[in-house]
Amino acid sequence: MTTFRCGYVGIFGRPNVGKSTFLNQVLGEKIAIVTAKAQTTRNRIVGIKNREHEQLILVDTPGIHRPRGSLNEALMDCTMAVLRDVDVSLFLFGADQKSLSPGEKDLLEILVREQRDFVPVLNKADLVDCPVAELPLSRQLGEFLPGHEGIVRPISALTGEGIEPLVEDLCRFLPESPPLFPRDATTEISERFWVQEVVREKIFQLTRHEVPYSTTTLIDYFHDRETRLSIGVTIFVEHPSQKGIIIGRQGRMLKAIGTAARKEIEALVGIPVFLELWVSVEKNWTKNPAALERFGYR
Repeated sequence: MTTFRCGYVGIFGRPNVGKSTFLNQVLGEKIAIVTAKAQTTRNRIVGIKNREHEQLILVDTPGIHRPRGSLNEALMDCTMAVLRDVDVSLFLFGADQKSLSPGEKDLLEILVREQRDFVPVLNKADLVDCPVAELPLSRQLGEFLPGHEGIVRPISALTGEGIEPLVEDLCRFLPESPPLFPRDATTEISERFWVQEVVREKIFQLTRHEVPYSTTTLIDYFHDRETRLSIGVTIFVEHPSQKGIIIGRQGRMLKAIGTAARKEIEALVGIPVFLELWVSVEKNWTKNPAALERFGYR
């Protein structure tokens, strides 16, 4: 009888290295929001990859950094909690990186010191035209991680290159266990949370500077009927000036955010969506522990 394996795989790496793109590529569908801006992911996002003899529970995490401020501290607390809970860690680096960041070194030292299983992976390998072993980062990893030299897996999370062999490698680290989720499941996140994230993604895509980093979202109502989904979402900002930017001249920015989010939600649920957005000021919420808890970051 063939043994079944099931376990948790943590996805770690610096901001904007491609963790969420990797998760979506492995699953073959979008469950994690993706933008060109760093630090888009703020929560642990769980995706489930079902194979004939394995179930991989993949956990996307906020980007590794040395935190400054209450929100960033909460994000790193989330990352460290995942690190200590998973069966194996997938550590993503960028092929365009010149060196390891202080935050990356901190996490690697923990993995080595605590003798945790981890797999170093070089993402964006399609962007370089030399052997992986010749990249400056590969040489630095070899010096920093004795015994791991030469086994950094090159992949492209964007194109899918190298993904399947990597998944095969990860399966070897999973413990023998029956599946922990239904065999047709792809995520444990709720539809409500996903809607909040889609609205936040559009804010990241359509606004600039500090504005997207000062916003968060909460569902006000969620009415799911057979023929239409009605949703109300409040966008919270830190300062009145940011509220004006989110709303835009004659409400154009808020309308653009709502239209883009509604179209993506409709594509997922397959029925018309009525999406209502409001903007509210929660002064300095990123520095307020009570607000961070209210918004689900603690």
